[in-house]
This record gives sequence, C-alpha cells and structure tokens, in this order.
Amino acid sequence: MTTNRITIRALTMTAAIAMLAAAEALAADRDGAVPAPSAARRIVVSIPDRKLAVIENDEVIRVFPVAVGAPASPSPVGTFTIVNRVTNPTYYRPGKVIAPGATNPIGTRWIGLSEKGFGIHGTDDPASIGHARSHGCIRLRNGDVEKLFALVRSGDVVELHAERTDDIAAFFN
Repeated sequence: MTTNRITIRALTMTAAIAMLAAAEALAADRDGAVPAPSAARRIVVSIPDRKLAVIENDEVIRVFPVAVGAPASPSPVGTFTIVNRVTNPTYYRPGKVIAPGATNPIGTRWIGLSEKGFGIHGTDDPASIGHARSHGCIRLRNGDVEKLFALVRSGDVVELHAERTDDIAAFFN
C-alpha cells in the first residue's frame, strides 16, 4: 500500500471510532448512566388523582403521590418522552438562579420531558404533594423522585392524563 492509502485508512478508522464514542456519549444521560435495554416501560400520571405510576411490561412497578399544575399553570396533557435526567439540578428562571440545595424548588432530581420547560422533579415544598400547586410540572417528594429517577431512562414514555378513565384508574387501585 502507498503511504496515502495507509493514511486514509487510518483516518477512516479514527473517524469511525470517534463516531462510535460520540454515539455512546449521546446515549448517556447527564448523570452518566447509559440507558437500559428497552423494556416496555412508561410513566402514567393521573392529573385528577394526583398520582404517578411506573409501568413496565404492563405491570405496575411503583405508584407515587404527586403535585400537578395549578389552575393558572396547568400540567400539559398528552404523551411525551423523557429527554434528560439531572442529579442535583440548578433552578433557572428569568432573573433568578438557585444552586442545588435545600431551597432549590426542583429538589434533588430533574426528569425533563419532550414538552419544553416541563418535567418531573422533586420539591422544596413537600406539603404541596397531593395538590394542584406547580407551574405545570409534576412534583414528587425528594425521596420519591430519587426512587423514580433510578427506575426510568431517557426515551421512556410519559403519559399525562387529564381525565380518570377506567383504564387509568386500574393503575392506581
């Protein structure tokens, strides 16, 4: 082989390795976890019941009480996906930044949804759980969101339901 062919082959192999590394990095969540092999896992939230169920292979794994959006800032309704997961998130809003800690309104975990600006997170106000008091996000007690965080991955489906149907009620009975 000529020197040019060897150089081109080496560059091609280097590029392929770099692309594989980049794909793995993109697949990893911000906390460094690589998504688990795909199980049929989803999160179902009943807004009127103020409950969240983790369902895997059509079986309820866990149910958690939640706070949902207040009447002035309701939770979105529909089917979304988890796009990111952040441990000890920083809270940002216009003119205000709150570092991770006891006074952070989003608590110890952020599970971002494909609906921009909305997520599932902890809280610095555990008394709000069971009520319609958030700005549209789904809130859990910090201990509960940490358990949920360990169960879900980017790409998992999240369903937010505004009405309690028999099918939805079956998850929470």
